[in-house]
Amino acid sequence: MKSVVLLGPPGAGKGTQATGIAEKYHILHISTGDIFRANVKEGTPLGIKAKEYMDKGLLVPDELVCDLVEDRVTKDDCKNGYLLDGFPRTVFQAEHFDAFLKKNGQSLSCVVDIEVDEKILLPRMIGRRVCRSCGKPYHVDTMPPKKEGVCDVCGGEVYQRADDCEETVLNRFKVYKDQTSPLIEYYKKSGVLGEINGAQDVDKVFNDICALLGE
Repeated sequence: MKSVVLLGPPGAGKGTQATGIAEKYHILHISTGDIFRANVKEGTPLGIKAKEYMDKGLLVPDELVCDLVEDRVTKDDCKNGYLLDGFPRTVFQAEHFDAFLKKNGQSLSCVVDIEVDEKILLPRMIGRRVCRSCGKPYHVDTMPPKKEGVCDVCGGEVYQRADDCEETVLNRFKVYKDQTSPLIEYYKKSGVLGEINGAQDVDKVFNDICALLGE
């Protein structure tokens, strides 16, 4: 059974790599956001608690986030393994999750840290565009629409999301760095951290991750 945690700054390509890893190793890709939404939608006791915080615009407390993730990884579809994306975000969450795994006679197989310099990520992110109607992604430099501002597929408006504006992106980098630096140190000490150069070609990054995870 493989249990993997995927770390990396915004725009590092975690989503693409997570899909490839899940397919290759036949494990479930779990994102924290998906867990929240599923529990809230189903009205589970944990979901009801989480919704109380979310409705007030508050962050869901670490303990509750851990409870939600721990509940999710005990489901039958995780028996072969899982990849966690977006969790843990803090050392508290990491310690809590490690204690949960130890109690169940398990441990993390690997923590994959995709490293990419902000100077590379910034133009990649602020150049992103998306169709407002059909959601097709574009990039002003590498994949622009044939006609500026107009989607090739449906003719809808191609725009820049607020998340991709420079000020927002720089703030997201800062938040990630502040949160994750202590987490990376924690996993280094635990001996489960593998660092990957995320500035390479997508396929090379994937191959490096697979070399790290093994068969």
